[in-house]
Amino acid sequence: MEFYVYNTLTRKKEEFVPAKEGKVGMYTCGPTVYNYAHIGNLRTYIFEDVLKKSLEYAGYKVKHVMNITDVGHLQSDADEGEDKMTLGAKRENKSPWEIARFYEDGFFEDCKKLNIKRPTVTCRATEHIDDMINLIKTLEEKGYTYISNGNVYYQIDKFKDYTKLANLSIDELEAGSRVEVDTNKKNPLDFVLWFTNSKFTNQIMQWDSPWGTGFPGWHLECSAMSIKYLGEAVDIHCGGVDHIPVHHTNEIAQSEGALGHKWVNYWMHGEFLVLDNGKMSKSSGDFLTLSRVIEEGFDPLEYRYFCLQSRYRKQLLFSFQSLKEASNGLKKLKEKIFFIRKAAEENERLDKDKIQDYKNKFANNICDDLNMPNAFTTLHEILKDEELTNKEKIILVEDFDEVLSLDLLNYKEEKNIDVDEEYINDLIAKRAEARKNKEWAKADQLRNELLEMDIELIDTKEGTTWKIK
Repeated sequence: MEFYVYNTLTRKKEEFVPAKEGKVGMYTCGPTVYNYAHIGNLRTYIFEDVLKKSLEYAGYKVKHVMNITDVGHLQSDADEGEDKMTLGAKRENKSPWEIARFYEDGFFEDCKKLNIKRPTVTCRATEHIDDMINLIKTLEEKGYTYISNGNVYYQIDKFKDYTKLANLSIDELEAGSRVEVDTNKKNPLDFVLWFTNSKFTNQIMQWDSPWGTGFPGWHLECSAMSIKYLGEAVDIHCGGVDHIPVHHTNEIAQSEGALGHKWVNYWMHGEFLVLDNGKMSKSSGDFLTLSRVIEEGFDPLEYRYFCLQSRYRKQLLFSFQSLKEASNGLKKLKEKIFFIRKAAEENERLDKDKIQDYKNKFANNICDDLNMPNAFTTLHEILKDEELTNKEKIILVEDFDEVLSLDLLNYKEEKNIDVDEEYINDLIAKRAEARKNKEWAKADQLRNELLEMDIELIDTKEGTTWKIK
């Protein structure tokens, strides 16, 4: 089956042809684990998850490698500011290693809630320092580096195709970057491969190297680890659009400089999730986490559904109102599927040709550069198709959900029960008083009493609300 992707490198939609028939080597830029991922970050991981599952649906065997940045990522993508791990450690009065493991666990917990499949290989930067040092040695031998003020820099003038991914001139890259004047650099866009002399003298995370004790530049890890686990030819490399002008541009320069040939065949980038006041940013402190979305009463899969309603290459405007609309849409969809499943009978007709026709249609949608809106159109078509039996519809829903991953067959029928709101609120008030007095056993007893009435409590910073299970 033909699979098409939009390649950032060529600015065209192209037929995907892997280096090895039937197999895909896919690398995705992972989290910098100094804080929780925000929902804009998570939109990118949802896009990458859909890409991987779509490739698998089309019959490919995917080896997915993702890094964990637990050292070397400075506040600016272009070598300025303090290491983000150090910032996180200072903020929470913990060691950088404690910070890294805590937020790495938090990231994967978010992924689990969003039905994002774990990578085949997850690799931490701190566990691959030797691989990065060896890559710098290769670049040094080939004449791409210089040492200034104790740091090892990559000299971009030595790499003739430096601007090819961003499709901008050197002057345009300089104008659009956040690069401060660094008198140690021959060119403002040169970047650090190894720091031995950062302006922060008490850097905690440091290692010995041929150039002195220090730590690697951020861009280096993705090149070193992708080559280690996927070899010298990577089929697909993904990330957010913000990675194009600096991080991915620098990855190409150092990887192809070291290898001497083309490194990645297809570059794919997810667009921003934006708020009314602009792009979400951790540095500004203006970002929403998945936990906040849950606190607002939403299921994580409702956020996944919200993201899947738009093409991954289009900016997506987020508001809680738009998420509420997506929530209602997913609930109606699941409810419809629930009643179809309930009506299905064991002895109903099973026409394999009809089923395959719809599978092919769905496959054509997802293989067209992940056209998820069209994929949902096909899903709704089968639910309305009066020529399909209920049994055939459920088989197709289950099949499509391998890619959508929305737990479409998991729906609890709404219970029509009479509730005494005054009595429920009285029990909630008593539980709040018990918690205030640290009478935990009593508080748990009151929660269990409410659960027996099919009343589920939702504790937030603003107080406790309830809903019928």
